[in-house]
Parts: sequence; C-alpha cells; structure tokens
Amino acid sequence: MFRSLSKFIYFKLIGWKITGRFPKEIKKYIIIVAPHTSGLDFFVGILVRSILPEIGKAKYLGKKELFKPPLGWIFKATGGYPVDRSKHSNLVDAIVEIFESKEEFVIALAPEGTRKRVDKLKTGFYYIAKKAKIPIVMVGFDYEKKEVFVKEPFSTSENFEDDMVTIMKFFRGITGKKPEYGLE
Repeated sequence: MFRSLSKFIYFKLIGWKITGRFPKEIKKYIIIVAPHTSGLDFFVGILVRSILPEIGKAKYLGKKELFKPPLGWIFKATGGYPVDRSKHSNLVDAIVEIFESKEEFVIALAPEGTRKRVDKLKTGFYYIAKKAKIPIVMVGFDYEKKEVFVKEPFSTSENFEDDMVTIMKFFRGITGKKPEYGLE
C-alpha cells in the first residue's frame, strides 16, 4: 500500500523519474546523495527508498538536531542515525564497526554535510567505504530534470585524488533545488 502511494506521488503527482539502479547483488554499500540544497531532499529520498525494495531498509545519517522533539521521532522511524557534528568522535570507525557487524547494511548520507554551498565534499564517506571495504553508490537529485540519477557502484582505489575527481565529475551538472548552492 505505502509503496503504491509513494509511486503515485513520485511518478504521477510530482512527475519525477529514476535513472540507473541500486545494486541488488551487493549487500553492503554506502550511498552518497548530492547536491543537498533543500529540506525537500529528505522527502525525495524517502519516496525513492519506499519505491525501490532493494534499498527499502537503507538507513541514513542526519545532524542530531533533527532528532529532537517534536519531529525527531519521524527521523528515527524512517531509519535515521543522529550525528553529533560538534564532537570530534571517530564517526568513521563507528560506522565501519556497524558494517562489519551486519550481513546486510546500506547507509546514505549527504557528503556536503550541509545544505549550503560548499567547495568540496567532506570525506568521511570515502574513508568509511575504504575501511569497510564496501562500494560507494553515487546518487544525484536533479530538480531541473525531475530525476534521481543512480550510478553503478564505485570502489575506492589507492589514489584518493583520482577517486575524488571521479566522484565530483558525477555530481557536476546535477541541479539541486537551490542551484546556487550546488557543487562546482
């Protein structure tokens, strides 16, 4: 029932489409979604996750402030993990431990770390993927084209700079809700 409603809203009501696919054959990976320029990105992501059974159990990271009353229960109920960005705790290692402890685990995050304009991505996602030995699935929310783009899984190499060029190349040209905040 919820999947049918999500499909109706996503495809018919708001007129979006999905290009690419999430890997069904891979049980552990990290999804990075960009550009993250609006709170509406959350709802687009929830709709896509509701439509596609292969990512139906995907979790996501969000700033801890989102998980406070009165609406914090929504973020917890939809699979959110609160992140305290003021602490210098080792979040990378904590998430790697989660990946290592589970047979299947998919987590999504916005690598910009904010909805404002950034010149470069935060790199935590990269080190999670590298340490946990899992691929990265890049996802772009393009509001201009009304399309979610899913790229095939990407595995990190021994060359951080080349990997980041590849990642940034995917996101260039994807227009967020607020284009002025998009990635350069």
